[in-house]
Amino acid sequence: MTERSFSLEPAAAASRTVRKPLIQWRQIPSYLFLAAWSIFTICALSWVVLASVKTNREVFREPFAIPAEPQFVNYDRVWSNSQVGLAFANSLITVGTSVILILVVSAPAAYILSRAEFKGRGLLTMVYIAGIGIPYPLLFIPLFALLAGLRMNNSIPGLVLIYVSLSIPFTVYILTGFFSTLPQELEDAAVIDGATDFQVFSRVMLPLAAPGLLTATIFNFIGLWNEFQLALIFIQEPDLRPLSLSLYTLKNSMTYSGDWAGLFAGVVIVVVPTIILFVILSERMISGMTLGSVK
Repeated sequence: MTERSFSLEPAAAASRTVRKPLIQWRQIPSYLFLAAWSIFTICALSWVVLASVKTNREVFREPFAIPAEPQFVNYDRVWSNSQVGLAFANSLITVGTSVILILVVSAPAAYILSRAEFKGRGLLTMVYIAGIGIPYPLLFIPLFALLAGLRMNNSIPGLVLIYVSLSIPFTVYILTGFFSTLPQELEDAAVIDGATDFQVFSRVMLPLAAPGLLTATIFNFIGLWNEFQLALIFIQEPDLRPLSLSLYTLKNSMTYSGDWAGLFAGVVIVVVPTIILFVILSERMISGMTLGSVK
């Protein structure tokens, strides 16, 4: 008994020395900043949601009070009278089509850049990376002239074409990291079994890169859903406006109507889809980013 107790005491002492506190002192400022930012964001969103179901008088007289009778008619009024419903459908069609085409084009390009060996691969990769840093205002005039030559100006297909072309460099850069993490042995085994290059990509490598595809989908969807500059330049027809541009028009109309509760309802309609998407898929997105960052 004495020998066993003597032998267990050093192990217990060693385990006590290895343990570290969950939060170190140098991490406290970071956690405090994140907590403060989270509280501010939650409070701001909650205030906007509450203001969207108030009357205009309650918005100014009782800005922080919970409405006694929620005015959900604000959403119906904005959705119907301000063409927010039509703009929501336009954004859904434009962004959904753009995201699909972005993945269709970027996934094969990223696979080739990460797995194939050919002359100029490094230069081509740097070209994609350089494309991420080009400011959009520098491209307004060339893109406008290009769409005018294709007779696609002031149209949803033209806006989709711009979204896809400008989003490809960022998406290729992300997916290249994911394809680089996939084991080479699986690709070699598929080739030995008689699979063609396209079959190796579509049936073996593409399913394994699903976390990366999901991450790229979320980033592109949120970015294009909230995009404003390109839609303002290339869409002039009121019936073709996306949701962000429709909200801007609704904000300008406040100068004459003063319907602030309706404006807050429009803000909620714009923000809620991205919040729902992020809440549902945030864990997978973070795990996918971590997977793609390690080779």
